[in-house]
Amino acid sequence: MKTTPLHPDFGVEVHDLDLDAVTAEDGYAELRHLFDTHSLLLFRNQPLSDAQHLRLARLFGPIENRTDDPTERLSPVSNATEDGGVTAADALHTLNLIANQLWHTDSTFLPVPALANLLQARVVSSSGGETEFVSTRAGFKRLPEETRERLRHTGFRHDYKTSRGEIAKELTRMAIISKWPEQHWRAVWPNPANGEEALYIASHVCAVDGMEQAEAKAWVKQLTAAMTPPEAVYTHAWEPGDLIIWDERATMHRGRPWPYDEERTLVSVCVTARDVDGLAKMRVAPT
Repeated sequence: MKTTPLHPDFGVEVHDLDLDAVTAEDGYAELRHLFDTHSLLLFRNQPLSDAQHLRLARLFGPIENRTDDPTERLSPVSNATEDGGVTAADALHTLNLIANQLWHTDSTFLPVPALANLLQARVVSSSGGETEFVSTRAGFKRLPEETRERLRHTGFRHDYKTSRGEIAKELTRMAIISKWPEQHWRAVWPNPANGEEALYIASHVCAVDGMEQAEAKAWVKQLTAAMTPPEAVYTHAWEPGDLIIWDERATMHRGRPWPYDEERTLVSVCVTARDVDGLAKMRVAPT
């Protein structure tokens, strides 16, 4: 697989590969090695159907499902309405999309978090709407050793309501936002494939072990800033057919604003992490 770097810290564009042709026996092992090594993979001109998108995601692991319906499906990241319009800029649905403009890692608030997100662009706006990414593996390495060692013995608590409350308190009362209790994960996720450590942090962090709330909030803000200086950011301007696969264990990302009177539609499939991905070591033992 021919690749070119996207950023000095992480990420590659993979060329001349039809993702629908990748199977468990042919291509996935090399694709997974690139994923574990580079944390973010970009593929252009991949007009996958919903079924093809889901089939590709299953190679990485179980499909994440946040609903009570067991049917596997894509999650639209879209302001489009069924009648061909778009949701209002101040509608709760749009505000929930705007909350994705906080630096975050997907699904840290779930009882089982995500290994990867496979995100495909279908309709892009005339301007804006980019997605920014950083490597929390590279960011972790930039921290002083004393801080790294402290983080290796620290747990973060994650709650979906924390990030949504930063945008609008009304969001925290939505059933899809408030349905999960706090989740408790270690602050550093080692990749079992190569031993690389990454800071596991998100805008969903609501508490830090051994810290009062104000101190914890300030430290999480400081750590997030350390992960996301301008020079560490890869900004992706979407084109229809672009598909990005990124490692939720080793990156953070955020969306960027766009003209909210225009449609922006991406489709996402998150893959649930398993013990083979290092999940077992991330659980904080009850005290």
